[in-house]
Amino acid sequence: MKKNIAIIMGGYSNEYKISLKSGNVAYKHLNSNKFNLYRIHILKDKWVYVDANDAESPVDKSDFSIIENGHKIKFDCVFNAIHGTPGEDGYLQAYFNLIGITQTACDFYQAALTFNKRDLLSTLKPYGIKAAASYYLNKGDVVNEDEIINTVGLPCFVKANKAGSSFGISKVHKKEDLPKAIENAYLADDEIIIEAFLDGTEVSVGVIMYNGEPKVLPITEITTENDFFDYEAKYEGKSQEITPARITKEQEEKVSNIALRVYKILKMKGYSRSEFIFVDNEPFMLEMNTTPGLTEESILPQQAAVAGISLSQLFESAITEALR
Repeated sequence: MKKNIAIIMGGYSNEYKISLKSGNVAYKHLNSNKFNLYRIHILKDKWVYVDANDAESPVDKSDFSIIENGHKIKFDCVFNAIHGTPGEDGYLQAYFNLIGITQTACDFYQAALTFNKRDLLSTLKPYGIKAAASYYLNKGDVVNEDEIINTVGLPCFVKANKAGSSFGISKVHKKEDLPKAIENAYLADDEIIIEAFLDGTEVSVGVIMYNGEPKVLPITEITTENDFFDYEAKYEGKSQEITPARITKEQEEKVSNIALRVYKILKMKGYSRSEFIFVDNEPFMLEMNTTPGLTEESILPQQAAVAGISLSQLFESAITEALR
C-alpha cells in the first residue's frame, strides 16, 4: 500500500517564498506511483492542504490530518521543506515527535542547536572544530564598539544569530558603520553574532543519509561578485556555485572528514549543508543548515547531481531513511 506523505512548505520567516519553491520541487519530483503526495502550507495565518487544483482546506493541528473527499487522511511521513522557523529550528520536529509522525529532517534538539549559530559553534569547539573569532550580543545589551573591534577586528561580519538566507547580515569595514549593521541584524533576530572576517575560499559541504549511511556529497565552491555571499548573491544571480569545488585533494579530504565528523558528533539525520572557509589550508566552520534549499538551482541538489543522484532519488531517500 502506498504511504501518505505530507510535503510541508512555507514557514513563518522571511524564507517562506523560497520554501514554497523547495516544497513544490519535491512534490514535482517525488514518485506519485510510490507515494500519495499532499502539499501542506504551514504559514503564520493558516495551516492548509493545497490540492492539485490549488484549492485549500484546513489541517487539523490536533493530529495533523486533513479531510479529502469526505475521508480523513493521516500521514505516514512528513517531508520537511521549511527553511527557517518553525521547520528548521525544532518546533515542528518536536510537534511531530509528540503526535507520533516521523519526518525527514533531524530531531528537534539538533534542529534547535544548529539553527543557533552561536550555540552550534560553541558546542563544536571542544571537538577541535575551528571557527572565526566572535562576539555575541543580545537585544538590550550595551554595545561597546571598541571591545567588539578588539575581539574580532575589521572588517567583520555582523549577523542575525538565528536567521537563514543571509537575512540580517552586513560586512563592516569601518567602526562608524557598526551601529547601523547591528540595528539591521536586530531586524531579523534578537541575538547577534559578530565574527572576524576570514579571507579564503568558501565551500559548502552536503551530508545526507543515503542507503542507511551518512554520505558526503561533492563539495561546492562559492564565489560572488558582491562583497560577500549576501541575499542578492544567493538568489539574484550575483554568485557562482562551482561543483566540484576547485580545491586541492588534501583540502577536499580535510573538509569532507570534518563535515562528516560534525554530522556524527551531533547525531544528525536527514540533510545537512555546512559552510566553511579555508584559511591557510584549514577549514573554519561558519554554520550548518538542516533544511537547505531544494530547488533545481539550490546547492544540495547540485551536489547530488554531480554524485549521480537525481532529484527524485534524493527526495525519496529522505523518506526511506525517515521510515526506516
